[in-house]
Amino acid sequence: MAAVAAENKQVIDIAYLTQETVAPPQLSNIDPFIKNKGVFGAELAIADNNTTGQFTHQQFRLKAFTVPVDGNVEEVFGKQIAGKYRYVVTVLPPAPLLKIADSPAAKALLLLDAATIDDSLRNGQCRANVLHLLPSRSMRADALAQYMTKKRWVKWFLVVGTTEQDTLYAEALKRAAKRFNMEIIAEKTWEHTFDARRTAQSDVAVFSQVDDYDVLVVADEQGAFGEYLDYRTWLPRPVIGTQGLVATAWHRTHDQWGATQLQNRFTEKAGRTMAEEDYGAYLAVRALGEAATRTKSTELAALKSYLLGDKFALQGYKSNPLSFRAWDGQLRQPILLAAPRAMVAVAPIDGFLHQKTELDTLGYDQPETQCHWQ
Repeated sequence: MAAVAAENKQVIDIAYLTQETVAPPQLSNIDPFIKNKGVFGAELAIADNNTTGQFTHQQFRLKAFTVPVDGNVEEVFGKQIAGKYRYVVTVLPPAPLLKIADSPAAKALLLLDAATIDDSLRNGQCRANVLHLLPSRSMRADALAQYMTKKRWVKWFLVVGTTEQDTLYAEALKRAAKRFNMEIIAEKTWEHTFDARRTAQSDVAVFSQVDDYDVLVVADEQGAFGEYLDYRTWLPRPVIGTQGLVATAWHRTHDQWGATQLQNRFTEKAGRTMAEEDYGAYLAVRALGEAATRTKSTELAALKSYLLGDKFALQGYKSNPLSFRAWDGQLRQPILLAAPRAMVAVAPIDGFLHQKTELDTLGYDQPETQCHWQ
């Protein structure tokens, strides 16, 4: 009887594709480098999907593919995933993600990007076969700017690192500043090559002697220096951006709307706290589960149409239901504003509404180009 029941179930096979990364220079022993961000979130979501699947006669199966640091992501995709899976959750940088999305085999499947935050992938480099689970840099910058507007901290001192990612985040911050009428009274690039831990006490004070400002806004995605700005600036001012008060999809201090239960379940499974990529992968698999449950289908066209439709609503443990923007594949979602050990606020901040959905106050612009989802 059990075998017969299994045969009658709809089976949804999901591939999980990631590549190992090299650990960056370690500036602190507090937060150890995590090698396997993402996969535990996907596995937890599979379990949740299958709990529902017991009643809907559906079964969800996950197969993880991890490419070595010096391996070829396209080759692994072509040989082990293409033609065998229709749904692929990716935890990859933008470049290999776009190469996979542009491959002929990828036109017949759906990629769920659980890692990137690049605005270009939601705009000029948008791909019709890719959905994005994490908030973009612009969404994060807008969330911070909304809270700064509420606090009336409108004069910004912007400090930018030297990496390409730092420049991209700084561009998002400048866009948000213009959009919410912030004044950037000074902008400096942190170009010191010495060890920030040893010299920060004196050098940050000198570096930060600029005209009066309300808040120091830092763009340091690698964590090379941002942690050493707080409490060392010439003027006593709060730090926000990539350090200090951060805008994030998920945070270990988040405990509202059932988040504590998810946090505890994840920690029990993974032996660590949930990272953003874990949350992104969890949402990706849960989104597929929600679409399959509602449509009672495993077919790509049916699930994609539902995911991008007005009826789709995903519970993400952040008050408002989450949904995808049909024009760029971005998941709309509230954004957490968190200090290292405390939740501070959740954006959109009260008073910022949009005629269609208040979540579109975050990172919303008329797109340069629209993805065509046929």
